[in-house]
Amino acid sequence: MRIDVTFRRIEATDALRAYAEKRIRRLAKYVRQPLSAHVILSVVKRRHIAEVIFKADRKTMTAKEETGDLYSAIDLVVDKLEQRARKHAEKTSFSKRAPRARRAQISTLVPAAPLPAARDLPGLRMHVLRADSFGRRKGPKVARVKRLPVKPMSVEEAVMQMDLMSNEFLVFRNAATGRLAVVYSRQDGDYGLIESESD
Repeated sequence: MRIDVTFRRIEATDALRAYAEKRIRRLAKYVRQPLSAHVILSVVKRRHIAEVIFKADRKTMTAKEETGDLYSAIDLVVDKLEQRARKHAEKTSFSKRAPRARRAQISTLVPAAPLPAARDLPGLRMHVLRADSFGRRKGPKVARVKRLPVKPMSVEEAVMQMDLMSNEFLVFRNAATGRLAVVYSRQDGDYGLIESESD
């Protein structure tokens, strides 16, 4: 894995460079194909800032932390990326380990519902239904409701926004078509797009 360390408004030291490289190498155990990492260390007045752009498995993860000390900023930013990389690794390993019958059972827990017309949705409500250990729904109990603003943006902007927020999907209004759309992360590292049909 290639690791580049950039120093901004601070003197470059071998000790800081070695520490950053050592901490970043811990991320490699959570991904199949670690490609590169770019570490940016900077000092603005009393703020010590560590920013990392980590590329692996056709996915880019970024994180930024600032503290009163560069070593602790490096620790915090790597810990944040480690959590994201671990979550990504668990998600992809589960999909490969789960038997086909179990995956089919999981997919039938919540039946698919038709997507409403875009004009009917100023915002979107997300519903999570619980299931018992036998895979049956316990009625229409709503465990969580979250209101999301549906903003007009391009597909590329939606992908960037989703990555910045470290989400697995993002609901938005496609600025090119005016339709309600969902962009999501696929298990192969690419992205998928779901768009409502025209009226």
